[in-house]
Amino acid sequence: MSLTSHLQELRRKHQTLSDKVEQAQKRPSTDPVQIAQLKKQKLRLKEEITRLSQA
Repeated sequence: MSLTSHLQELRRKHQTLSDKVEQAQKRPSTDPVQIAQLKKQKLRLKEEITRLSQA
C-alpha cells in the first residue's frame, strides 16, 4: 500500500469516527465513556495522519 492510499484510508476512518461521535452525542442514552473512547481513537488517527504527512 502506498503512503498516499494509506493516508486516504486513515482519513476515511477519521471521518467515520467523527460521524459516530456526532451521532452518539445526539443520543442522550449514549454512555459518555463510549464517546470518550471514540474521541481517543479519532485523536490517535489524527496524530498518525499528521506524522505520516510530515514524513
